[in-house]
Amino acid sequence: MDKSIQEEIASRRTFAIISHPDAGKTTMTEKLLYFGGAIRDAGTVKGKKTGKFATSDWMEIEKQRGISVTSSVMQFDYDGKRVNILDTPGHEDFSEDTYRTLMAVDAAVMMVDSGKGIEPQTIKLFKVCRMRGIPIFTFMNKMDRQGKEPLELMEELEEVLGIESYAMNWPIGMGKEFLGVYDRFNHRIEQARYDAEERFLELDEEGELKHPHAMTETSYYEQALEDVLLLNEAGNEFDEERVAKGELTPVFFGSALTNFGVQTFLETFLQFAPPPQPRSTKEEEAVSPYSDEFSGFIFKIQANMNPMHRDRIAFVRIVSGAFERGMTVTVPRISKTFKLTQTTQFLADDRETVNEAVAGDIIGLHDTGNYQIGDTVIGGKSSFQFDALPQFTPELFVRVTAKNVMKSKHFHKGILQLVQEGAIQYYRTLHTEEVLLGAVGQLQFEVFEHRMKNEYNVEVRMEHIGSKVARWIENEQNVKESMAGQRAMLVKDRYDNFVFLFENDFAMRWFHDKHPEIQLYSLL
Repeated sequence: MDKSIQEEIASRRTFAIISHPDAGKTTMTEKLLYFGGAIRDAGTVKGKKTGKFATSDWMEIEKQRGISVTSSVMQFDYDGKRVNILDTPGHEDFSEDTYRTLMAVDAAVMMVDSGKGIEPQTIKLFKVCRMRGIPIFTFMNKMDRQGKEPLELMEELEEVLGIESYAMNWPIGMGKEFLGVYDRFNHRIEQARYDAEERFLELDEEGELKHPHAMTETSYYEQALEDVLLLNEAGNEFDEERVAKGELTPVFFGSALTNFGVQTFLETFLQFAPPPQPRSTKEEEAVSPYSDEFSGFIFKIQANMNPMHRDRIAFVRIVSGAFERGMTVTVPRISKTFKLTQTTQFLADDRETVNEAVAGDIIGLHDTGNYQIGDTVIGGKSSFQFDALPQFTPELFVRVTAKNVMKSKHFHKGILQLVQEGAIQYYRTLHTEEVLLGAVGQLQFEVFEHRMKNEYNVEVRMEHIGSKVARWIENEQNVKESMAGQRAMLVKDRYDNFVFLFENDFAMRWFHDKHPEIQLYSLL
């Protein structure tokens, strides 16, 4: 491999920001983009009154609700590194999109609301990161508001998530009395609400302020010194290897909204976040990012990023080698080759044509319906497939029809495209061909309804048929239609596989007792 390409790959840092909803995730993304020079003015998520919306919230429903419901991809350069951020939806109804996104990153930044501590969705996402063994960096956000005591937050982090932590800095006061942070890592104090020139104060060898300052007169400073002394004596030691394995999380305190501590966090994060990592395949051989052969996998498909053009973009995480526009790739799943001429890179919905990219980068391929989530793309003669991406078993189901039967063609086209994004799953009844949709959460149906109307000009009627226990069948050849009934609906999924939708767990157990020869299984 060319040395310049190796250097390019080594400069990549690809990570996702994860959190419970409203912990400040999208605001943090905005500030990072601001420091990277990608945007001039960081908008906030809840910009409904000002008309200013977050760059990473591009979909209309996101602007209305002030939440992220899709994963956005953004890229910028900082301090010699090429940074790829994936801003993920925090809402639990969209956890499937987030889980797949976490398969495409080399590190994660976990945002925690210092007033609320570790919340349920954070726990779920954290577990996925631990499962993959990727490094996790924690940002305790909203220190400009009254919240939990910092020692309490650290204790909760370790007890609830079961990971050891190391405080890179320590807050001096909080809320209106938030004076700044004691920066243990850089051996300085960073003052809140000060310009760049006055922001940093020097510490002496004893770890106290080197020059006289009004801060030393406050009880908050004294308390911070006591806490830092306690951390130095009884806390965990910083260990770069354990950070890389995801066993130790560096913790930063700050406020994304007021832009305090974000730049220091970014600089330290880029120092310890890993470059692109090898990825395992179904053939059990890991693919190195420095392999000469281009390869990648599709972790997301998004329809109508430009509603004017009715386009579909397949998001590819490049795993190895270098990409050049116009190159030919193979998709092993269907044994077909494609010439990649329409390719893009992103700043949320702002796209530009990309001619070259390397391992660690995220690129978008124009998709006419050939690609699926989880597909491997290879630029050489090898034939392998990367490990499968997680797919969830839906729990809620609706029967959906078009209000205007004359729009049947648009109705089916819209459903097909939105289903391929992976948030909702498509089923149809065997003889009446009724369309059923399954999802992990109710909000996904609301987003589906909104997008059908706004992007396909089709109003839909949705009839809730409640929660069901969906199970696929290992030995389909043994299934008979007569096995179905009121408590066990038999349908087909979009791949024409049989699926039983049981009324509840009791109905599933009753079916299993009556038909022990049928082998059922669920997705994740």
